[in-house]
Amino acid sequence: MADNASRENIRQRLAEKMAGEITLSEKPGEALKKWRLNFEIPQTDLSSYLGVSPSVISDYESGRRKSPGTLIVSRIVEALLEIDSQNGGQKIHSYESILFSDNTSRAVYATYEYTFPMQLAKLASLIEADFVNRGIEKPLYGFTVVDSKKAILELSSHEFQKLYGWSTERAMIFTKVTTGKSPLVAIRVTNLKPGAVVIHGLRGNEVDPMAKKMAEIDRLPLLATTMDIDQLIENLKKYSQYHVME
Repeated sequence: MADNASRENIRQRLAEKMAGEITLSEKPGEALKKWRLNFEIPQTDLSSYLGVSPSVISDYESGRRKSPGTLIVSRIVEALLEIDSQNGGQKIHSYESILFSDNTSRAVYATYEYTFPMQLAKLASLIEADFVNRGIEKPLYGFTVVDSKKAILELSSHEFQKLYGWSTERAMIFTKVTTGKSPLVAIRVTNLKPGAVVIHGLRGNEVDPMAKKMAEIDRLPLLATTMDIDQLIENLKKYSQYHVME
């Protein structure tokens, strides 16, 4: 178990990462929203901690209010971290392995981060996926394609969390799946939950009913597709390029 100095070091490094990304982003409001969603903190809780109206947070995230300066970004980041600490620090702890890891897991086939969020319907359209469970829709800020067999057989639950990269609000796409049940079991035992789970290699009606049941319990969007994996990755990367050109 980490001592106080170690925990403070983790928190400080995470704060630097968060503040830097928000400040340097072309869309600071979107980056701010992404981190708030990562920590699963409602706008009302954040605004209450900061002593401002919820509309202030909403205006920053939507871009209606002038981009926050470094001082305000620092206050917001510290508020997110402190609220999580008061709730047990599960999210901060979940990022520890990412902060101190220099190795990319062999289970990762591809990973990508978006500047602009993708909606669930757009994801389904781009990869020609069937909905198995609708779950709670969240904006998606990236995707990770995972070799399901390597992830399940080789990674501990602690190592599994590294697959998320810097945003849990992403589509986790599992390849080499036979029933769809194992990836949902792995996700259930981790603190971090993705924005959506995609089962690759099956159609919706072929996914194990138990996988659907677990997705329903965790309120996770669950999709299934048989699109060629290289074409799938190309389509998802083009989404980001399209928005840059707009």
